[in-house]
Amino acid sequence: MSTFNDLIRSKELVLVDFSAEWCGPCKMQAPILKELASQVPADKVKIIKIDVDRNQELAARMNISGVPTLVLYKNGQQVWRQSGMMPLHGLKQLINSYLN
Repeated sequence: MSTFNDLIRSKELVLVDFSAEWCGPCKMQAPILKELASQVPADKVKIIKIDVDRNQELAARMNISGVPTLVLYKNGQQVWRQSGMMPLHGLKQLINSYLN
């Protein structure tokens, strides 16, 4: 089983969605992330969902205080972070800026 550090230390960009099942904005962000996954190259971008209720230790270690929180990693390093919803066009621009 992969650890969180193994997941973010990859050649691909890794977008992590810290969310919770009870969170309304998280439920609205989910289809946006699904659409994003269909529009970005799968060999260059991974999108991972982490349930903060099931992974409380990781959420605490990552200082996740609100959900949804999106965090982008490049080569294992955090390069961007935002709490709250993010629209599809903004996420695509963000991803493209780090792919180039």
